Amino acid sequence: MSEPTNLSRDSLTTDALIEYRREIADLKQRIKNRRLQVLGLVCTPIVLAGTLLAWASLKVSFWLNSSIPDALDNILSGISIFLAAAVVAQMVAEFNEDFEVWKDRRTSVRELRLRLSLAQERHILEARRRTPPSMDRQASYKEKLPTEIARLRNESRHYRRVHLLMQWLLFVSSAAISAVTAWYDPPQPAKGALIGLGFTVTVITAATGYFKPRERAFNLQQTADSIEQHATALELGIAPYNAIEEDRNLELLATTVEGLRAEQRMREQQLDQPQQGQQQVI
Repeated sequence: MSEPTNLSRDSLTTDALIEYRREIADLKQRIKNRRLQVLGLVCTPIVLAGTLLAWASLKVSFWLNSSIPDALDNILSGISIFLAAAVVAQMVAEFNEDFEVWKDRRTSVRELRLRLSLAQERHILEARRRTPPSMDRQASYKEKLPTEIARLRNESRHYRRVHLLMQWLLFVSSAAISAVTAWYDPPQPAKGALIGLGFTVTVITAATGYFKPRERAFNLQQTADSIEQHATALELGIAPYNAIEEDRNLELLATTVEGLRAEQRMREQQLDQPQQGQQQVI
């Protein structure tokens, strides 16, 4: 009877924590939406007033004794009508009781932030009260490793593609400079093309040296391979995860993987620093 009871309790704990996370995610999205709504309520009338003022200023300044050109008049009319319709629609959505288009109408962003803070506090207290044993957390951590490995490899592929694109642009631009110079001798007719190609080479070289996509791709791939190696060793029960107690193996895996992730973050920070700062850190 104890095992079904434990399973039921674990299921309730998981459901409760998931529900809190859903509430927090929902509040974060509602705060973003409410910010946009408030921004629209405040800025749209201001933009409408500015458009009408600009329209009147153009009329007084340039066409006081004549009519505004039809094209400009139609553009300003269309913008004004669109902004006026947007103002009316936003006011109806905010203040009309019959239309519940906006979920948090007449609610300030400050109040939503307070709700979010309270929800996060409840989540922390509930998680602390329902915290599972360390072995269960470590087992859950092990199950998350494939997702982490996939993320690292996706980022590595992204930076590798960026590096290859930069290199090909650099190759083509450098070759084009030589080709254009040889074709136009003297290079006066192609002076603009040479300036553009030289600018492209300079920008690509500087961007490659600053962002270092090749190094980032290498570090991410290396970290992903190391994590996968340790996860595979745990699955196969080979050294250093060949202890009889499973909890010791899981603890060692979590410690090792966190060390690899910390090392990866340190390498990322070193790449973000200037060259002199990197030498000081190293």
